[in-house]
Amino acid sequence: MPELPEVETVRLGLNQVTLAQKIWGGDVLLSRSIAHPLSVGDFLAGMKNVAITSWNRRGKYLLAQLTNSDANHAGWLGVHLRMTGQLLWLNREQPLQKHTRVRLFFPDNRELRFVDTRTFGKIWLVSPLETPENIITGLKKLGPEPFSADFSAEYLVRKLKKRQRAIKTALLDQGLVAGVGNIYADEALFMSGIRPQTPCAALNAEQIECLRLAIIEVLQKSIEVGGTTFSNFLNVQGVNGNYSGVAWVYGRTGKHCRVCGTPIENLKLAGRSSHFCPKCQH
Repeated sequence: MPELPEVETVRLGLNQVTLAQKIWGGDVLLSRSIAHPLSVGDFLAGMKNVAITSWNRRGKYLLAQLTNSDANHAGWLGVHLRMTGQLLWLNREQPLQKHTRVRLFFPDNRELRFVDTRTFGKIWLVSPLETPENIITGLKKLGPEPFSADFSAEYLVRKLKKRQRAIKTALLDQGLVAGVGNIYADEALFMSGIRPQTPCAALNAEQIECLRLAIIEVLQKSIEVGGTTFSNFLNVQGVNGNYSGVAWVYGRTGKHCRVCGTPIENLKLAGRSSHFCPKCQH
């Protein structure tokens, strides 16, 4: 699943190519990709003759602010890529990918194409009379952004000090911190020298602060290199992310640790694979 760096990479790309252009039409090839409104016809009508003024990100959600021809607020377009979703900026004459689900038509023969193999991805059109949180209810459950002041050492200590579950499992909880998933949780735990199965309550304040800084550092690094491609993530131009080539532990089971040379191990926590170095992480 695309995590914060991948979604941020897509956001940056969309802001470069899609803004201030009137959307004149579209096509929905898979109706269940549209989470709101229930009518595909209403979705397409709402997306006609509007323009995108900016793309924002909240956790793993993308939110495009819409305006009408009079430059008035026209609502929001929300997207969650889930497991395999891609937003691709293409020439409309390019052949449709097999798993194309939604198309939005822009001037100059360009289109924004939503491609989703597993069909878990969702798109919402939010009326200007509503707030995104009222329609995209998952937004209400998100914790602070990792780069925000709210994601402080004090906050993280308070949230973790009484929890007995494994720290890796806690980091995957979007209510604790928004946007972190399996890849970057593993990477941050390695960078902070903490084993994934360590109970949250066993961590002291110094370890928690080290972990917080590692989360921020690894996310920033991945954004700089365009995210991670371990399966099918592509940016809006159809280019792979580059972080996987420098990953410390994720996806490197059996390979030598880049620091100490010990083989990387893998264990299951709450049904998710966790990669770690048994020597560097205690």
